[in-house]
Amino acid sequence: MRKILKLVCVSVLGGALTLTAYKHFFENTSVPQTIENKSNTTLFPVSYTPSLGGGTNVDFTTAAEKAVHAVVHVKNTTLSKSYTSFEDLFFGRSQQREHIGTGSGVIISPDGYIITNNHVIDGAQSIEITTNANKTFDAELIGTDPNTDIALLKIETDETLDYTTFGDSNSARIGEWVLAVGNPFNLNSTVTAGIISAKSRDLSGQNTQSFIQTDAAVNPGNSGGALVNINGELIGINTAISSQTGSYIGYSFAVPSNIARKVVEDLMEYGNVQNGILGVIGGELNSKNAKTYGVDQTEGFFITEIQKGTGAEKAGLKKGDIIQRIDGISISKFSDLKGFLNTKRPNDQVDVEVLRKGHKKNLKVILEKRTTINIPIIGILQEPTKDDLKDLNIKHGLKLSELSEMHRKDWEMDGISEGSIVTAINDIKINSINDAQRALEKYSNNVLRLALVKNNGEKVVYRFR
Repeated sequence: MRKILKLVCVSVLGGALTLTAYKHFFENTSVPQTIENKSNTTLFPVSYTPSLGGGTNVDFTTAAEKAVHAVVHVKNTTLSKSYTSFEDLFFGRSQQREHIGTGSGVIISPDGYIITNNHVIDGAQSIEITTNANKTFDAELIGTDPNTDIALLKIETDETLDYTTFGDSNSARIGEWVLAVGNPFNLNSTVTAGIISAKSRDLSGQNTQSFIQTDAAVNPGNSGGALVNINGELIGINTAISSQTGSYIGYSFAVPSNIARKVVEDLMEYGNVQNGILGVIGGELNSKNAKTYGVDQTEGFFITEIQKGTGAEKAGLKKGDIIQRIDGISISKFSDLKGFLNTKRPNDQVDVEVLRKGHKKNLKVILEKRTTINIPIIGILQEPTKDDLKDLNIKHGLKLSELSEMHRKDWEMDGISEGSIVTAINDIKINSINDAQRALEKYSNNVLRLALVKNNGEKVVYRFR
């Protein structure tokens, strides 16, 4: 009898402990709290609801259901002339041929605006969109930004389309579950899962990019598709993979949604991308650079120069300051700073936290439009006036406003002076500062090509090694 009673007591105690553990670990989950949207008014709604925590029991079905209906198949058609036989070549009879390219896109409004990658539709003579419901539409190209590899399309339809809302990519966390949705190898509505492996990745090595890195499987055809969190909110546009074979081997990269949203809003409102600059020059800190700069910090952006007349100078930023946070976002390397500034426009005000001689200071800086670019071999270029171009009978280019002091004599001996117009860099026509920046990024094999028009109207091309 005693043995039975003892067994009953042990069973009751074990059941109580099990119930208590279940209540504590499984039922006592925190309710997501909506954070007030303190950002500037935007054209597209942004969800600032924190994503659910990770774990082995995460349910992806709700996010997948939301995303697949908003992701579309993008088909672009380009026309090229080629010779199909020796006779055609001999007689100069070129044949026009169609080339078909495919990718993905994401519907971001009920009236048919679609975001995709620039490289998906680059050079297309026609663009066709197929929705998840197998409905096909002709798309209009609204605008592109090659620098961020983002393009904006529009389809016309009388029906209200399923679309996805933007999430806040700044609040996305490393280790958070994400889904990649797209059309790899023309397999429509494919969903793969993974986690955020890293943020602010720069694949160029030139501090020009700031990608979200994930291990969700992405393959050719996924480009332009959605990277969503488990709430189904868009936190990135899948853009690139790291592979020696051309297919997925472990890592993929997405343009953060905050950058993508800002780009498409600029394209809709202004027709081009409005970039705001801080007005500082410097480099990211690490152990090696910290010794060079004579500081004991290994994270942050060290300011070596303040550009005259910029918001940084007006706000009181100084040479030797270390930028550690902007608008509460941690800046540990240059791609963090680049990624943040890509979400801002001229005249936006930002709160900059710097470390100055061991003391923290908070300064408010108004960003300004970038109007010049420095090419050390020749000097400073700026956007010309209409009269500057008219005087030389040309339609595009950047004006040489200040010759490089190091090379001034050489240029002047060759007839190049302030007022000359640079019309192309690395064979890319230059219409803006952004064009010049993009062209300089194509600097390959240590060769730089500049096409100029002198003040006397003479056209020349220089090649530097």
